[in-house]
Amino acid sequence: MEVAANCSLRVKRPLLDPRFEGYKLSLEPLPCYQLELDAAVAEVKLCDDQYTLVYYIDNLGRIMNLTVMLDTALGKPREVFQLPTDLTACNNRLCASIHFTSSTWVTLSDGTGRLYVIGTGERGNSASEKWEIMFNEELGDPFIIIHRISLLKAEEHSIAILILRIEKEELDMKGSCFYVSLEWVTISKKNKDGKKYEITKRDMLCGKSVPNYAAIEPNGNGLMIVSYKSFKFVQVDQDLEENMNEDMSEKIQEPLYYWQQTEDDLTVTVRLPENSVKEDVHVQFLPDHINITLRNCQLLEGKLYSSTDHESSTWIIKENKSLEIFLIKKNEGLTWPELVVGDKQEELIRDSAQCAAIAERLITLKTTHVVNLGSNQYLFSVVVDPKEMPCFCLCHDVDALLWQPHSSKQDDMWEHIATFNALGYVQASKRDKNFLTCAPNYSYAALCECLRRVFIYRQPTPMSTVLYNRKEGRHVGQVAKQQVASLETNDPILGFQATNERLFVLTTKNLFLIKVNTEN
Repeated sequence: MEVAANCSLRVKRPLLDPRFEGYKLSLEPLPCYQLELDAAVAEVKLCDDQYTLVYYIDNLGRIMNLTVMLDTALGKPREVFQLPTDLTACNNRLCASIHFTSSTWVTLSDGTGRLYVIGTGERGNSASEKWEIMFNEELGDPFIIIHRISLLKAEEHSIAILILRIEKEELDMKGSCFYVSLEWVTISKKNKDGKKYEITKRDMLCGKSVPNYAAIEPNGNGLMIVSYKSFKFVQVDQDLEENMNEDMSEKIQEPLYYWQQTEDDLTVTVRLPENSVKEDVHVQFLPDHINITLRNCQLLEGKLYSSTDHESSTWIIKENKSLEIFLIKKNEGLTWPELVVGDKQEELIRDSAQCAAIAERLITLKTTHVVNLGSNQYLFSVVVDPKEMPCFCLCHDVDALLWQPHSSKQDDMWEHIATFNALGYVQASKRDKNFLTCAPNYSYAALCECLRRVFIYRQPTPMSTVLYNRKEGRHVGQVAKQQVASLETNDPILGFQATNERLFVLTTKNLFLIKVNTEN
C-alpha cells in the first residue's frame, strides 16, 4: 500500500526578526466611513476577497452590491439578485454563503441545502452584468460553501465546490454523535451549445472535527485540509454505519457495480472500501446465480439474467482496490440487458470512453502528504493570489507565519511568504477576538473583537526621525505601529475583509470602511 509522505514546513529565516521590539501605539486617526443598510444582513460573512465590489446577503434574501470608489465614497446598495425561495420556511437553516468563483461566476448556498451556480456577466460593468441561474439543486441537509474553483479542461467548463455539513450519527454511542462531512462536488456544462450545468462528480470525506482550512487545488485534482483530526474519503453509497446519513445516501448514491459484455463473456467491477484485502471478499458462482460478500456483509446477491459456466468464472482484486469478476456465458452471442434480474445498483458500460471514465471514478482517493503542525496554532486564511490556493497563517513561537500552498511543487508544497512579528502573542491576549486577517500585500494584519474595536498591526517601516533603544543605546531604524479603531455601533461584527488600502467591517445594520493605507 502506498503510504502518505511525511512533510515539514520550511521556515525562511530571513523573514524572521529576532530583534523585533514590539508595536508602538499610534494615535494617528484612521478615517472611518459608515453606511446604513436598507435591510439587515442575514448574518453572513463577507466573502468577496478578490474584487473591489462589495456584496452581502440581507434578511430579505437579496444579494446587494455597492461600489467603493478610490475616494472612499460609498454608493447606495443595489439589488443584483433575489433568491427564488423563502429562506424563513426552513427551521434549521444556516447562514447563506456566497463565493465569487471568477469575475463572471458565483456559487451560492442559501443555507437551506440548495446550491446555486450563477453566471453574472462581467461584474461591475452595468452593461454586461446580468445574474442568471445556471444550476439550482437541492443537495440534502443545510451546508455552507468553504471553497470553490473554476476549471476549463478540454474546452469543457466546470466548477468544483467544497461544502461542509455537521451531521448526526445515531449509531455512534461512544462519541459526540456528530461528525463533519466535506462534500467535493463538480458541476459541469451539459454540452457545448447548452447553458445548463449538472453534477458530474461527488466525493465525500468524513471527520470528527471542523477543519480550520480546506481548499481545492487549482487544477481540481486534490484537496488540502488543515484540521485537528484526520479526514477520510468514504464511498457515497455507504450507509449510516459507514459514516453517511441514510437520506443523503439515497440522493447521491452511485452504482454499486459496473459491468460490460462481449459475445462470449461478462466483466463486473465492484468498488471496495479502502484497506480491503482478498481475505475479506467471498464470491460464490452458480450456473444462474451469484453471491458476493465483504467481511461477512452481503454486497450483491441474485439470479443472473442467463446461465454461465460457473466453473470457469474467476475474480481478482485490482490495484485500485476494486473487485473484478469474469463470467463466461453459456449462450454465446446472447446480449444481456441486465446482469442480476431486477437489480437497480448496476451501470452497463457500452464503449471505451465510458470505460475510461468509470475507471477514473473507481480510483481510491488517498492522502498523499501529511504535515504534523504540533503546537503551530492555526490563525486565519487569506487569498493573496487568486490563481493559487488560499494562504493560511500559523503561530510560530510568538510570531505568525503566512504560508502559500503550491500543489504543483510536490517536494516543496508550502512556501513561507511573510511574517507578522509577535502577532501570535498579541492575538492570544485578545479574549474577545472574532476575526483575524491580513492585507494581500502583507503590509498589515488586523484583528477585530466581537463588538466595536478593530486593531491594526503594521509591518515595521523606516523612521523619519532619530530614535534610540534606551536599554541598549543603539539606533532604531524601523518601528512597527499599532492602531485602534472604535466603531460607532453596538451591533455584533459579522464580516471582516482586508484589502491593501482598506478594511471592510460588516455588522447587522451597517457597513464600515476603514482607510488603512493611502498609497497606491
